[in-house]
Amino acid sequence: MGAVNTSLVEEARSIFTDLGYEVTDEGDEFRAERKWRVVYVTTATPEEAPSHGRFRCFVAREERADEIREELLDAEPSYDWAVVGVSDDDYHVLHPSASVLPAP
Repeated sequence: MGAVNTSLVEEARSIFTDLGYEVTDEGDEFRAERKWRVVYVTTATPEEAPSHGRFRCFVAREERADEIREELLDAEPSYDWAVVGVSDDDYHVLHPSASVLPAP
C-alpha cells in the first residue's frame, strides 16, 4: 500500500471510530462493528475488494467517489454498500438509490 492509501486508511479508521464503531484489522481492509452491524471497510476498487460480508464500505478520495459508486451500480454486488468520499477536512457518503437496494 502506498503513502496515499495508508493516509486514506487512517482517515477511514478515524471516521468510523468517531461514529462509535469498534475497528479491527482484517488484512487489507478493516472491520467496523457497532451493535449488531458489521461493516467491512476497504480502500480497494470494487473489482479488487473481497466480496464477503453483508455490508461493505468503499473509501476513496472525493474525486474518485462518484466513479466507484458507478462501478458498484454497474456490478450489482450481492452485498449492501456505500462509498465514503474523503476530502482534506470532510467526507460525504454515497449510497445506491433506493430502487437498487435489495428487499430484506
